[in-house]
Amino acid sequence: MIVKICGITNREDALAAVEGGAAALGFNLYPRSPRYIAPGAAASIIGVLPARVWKVGIFVNEPRERVTVMASDLGLDVAQIHGEGELPAGVRVWKAVRVGPQFQLSQLEGCPVEAFLLDAASDELFGGTGKTFNWALAHGANVKVVLAGGLDADNVRQAIREARPWGVDACSRLESSPGRKDHHKMARFLRAALAENL
Repeated sequence: MIVKICGITNREDALAAVEGGAAALGFNLYPRSPRYIAPGAAASIIGVLPARVWKVGIFVNEPRERVTVMASDLGLDVAQIHGEGELPAGVRVWKAVRVGPQFQLSQLEGCPVEAFLLDAASDELFGGTGKTFNWALAHGANVKVVLAGGLDADNVRQAIREARPWGVDACSRLESSPGRKDHHKMARFLRAALAENL
């Protein structure tokens, strides 16, 4: 199971996440996000990260050509796609899906992506809401699922037990302010998630 820390905006948080055992870091390239990071700033952080850590770019309603170019320019390993639009080429893709009461795993069938990031449905934000959903809805998936939405050290182990995901992703509940991680909260989350993976 992989553990991703999303909403990275500075080098200190990135290196602390890596030190704590994160397998992937998310960089939000959506300008309207409170955790937005400009491409140049993201590139400067990505340049100091170990090759073993997956660099994930978060895109919302972006044309596939722009995602493809940015993924190449920034050295991204994965494009996490929110909203509509065609899937980019030349990069691994995780498709974000908003999970509401009517969600069914059959909705994930037939889409040619590496994994699906399942997050709590929201009318206001594309992720980073701090809200959870019924994790049991994700159990038994025949595709790779990354569980997101309101995860922290206190609930991630239960979420993993209920959903049995391929990965988990946390952001807002690990922050001291939008875009700034609380290193103590982040370290506790990583320890809890990785312990459940043993």
